[in-house]
Amino acid sequence: MTERITTPFGFASTADEVLAGVDLSGKRAVITGGAAGIGIETARSLAAAGAEVVLAVRRVTAGEEAARDIAASIGADRVTVRELDVADQDSVRRFVAGWDGPLHILINNAGIMALPELERTAEGWEMQFATNFMGHYALTVGLHDALAAAGGARVVSVSSSGNLFSPVVFDDLHFAFRPYDPLLAYGQSKSAEALLAVEADRRWSGENIHANALNPGAIATGLQKHTGGLRTPKERQKTPQQGAATSVLLAASPLLDGVGGRYFEDCAEAPVRTERPADYSGVAAYAVDAGNAERLWEVAANLVADGAAVRRPRHG
Repeated sequence: MTERITTPFGFASTADEVLAGVDLSGKRAVITGGAAGIGIETARSLAAAGAEVVLAVRRVTAGEEAARDIAASIGADRVTVRELDVADQDSVRRFVAGWDGPLHILINNAGIMALPELERTAEGWEMQFATNFMGHYALTVGLHDALAAAGGARVVSVSSSGNLFSPVVFDDLHFAFRPYDPLLAYGQSKSAEALLAVEADRRWSGENIHANALNPGAIATGLQKHTGGLRTPKERQKTPQQGAATSVLLAASPLLDGVGGRYFEDCAEAPVRTERPADYSGVAAYAVDAGNAERLWEVAANLVADGAAVRRPRHG
């Protein structure tokens, strides 16, 4: 049993504090969903530390506005914008095809939560699974060569405490048999995001590519628009800068050099849970299980390969 990793940072630390004194000059980073919430704060802190940051966003206009805001706040123009809809596999393929050169940091940050009704992609995939996991899986695999070319790269999966709601249900990923439940679908997708990091690290750590997952904490953003807003007690809520702290820790802190395949919260490795705790802390054992991670990777590869052959209505 390996010892859990701790750092000098904690619940209230900000992304800027985590990266204080870290020089990211010459590093290139991609952040999905980087135009709002913790995404924009993650981008701001990485750029302030010297990184060249690409906001990979569905709404380019919003991304350009975010890039201007970051440039004004840090006094430097290091942020660019590229179109990417992680729910659309064609969009992911276009983004990958358009990427050139090494990539040092990939932060799979974009996400949706608790869609009230079952929605499907053109492939017939359940929308939360498709957005939160499948798009990021395809993007990560597609950018593998760029990550390998960096001579030391990190992949960050932004999961959540939602992993404690549900494992990946391999026999019914897309709710063809189960009654659709918004939070179970969300939980499955967030468990999948954690497993993506576990398997990416296992496969690629020999190429000096390390991957970890995290729970950013409870931050009031547009993510909760289908749940009536953030309901976490005030003392457990974070600002977006605090929420971005664990993301940038995994993305760029020298404290985590060579570390991979783990799950973090509040800037420390989270405890592994075999049952759901009352405070929703930690990570479910099934969401960091190596066997589940390998199986999911293979399932995802087959889904991507076969997806174009199946066309279904988006709502169903």
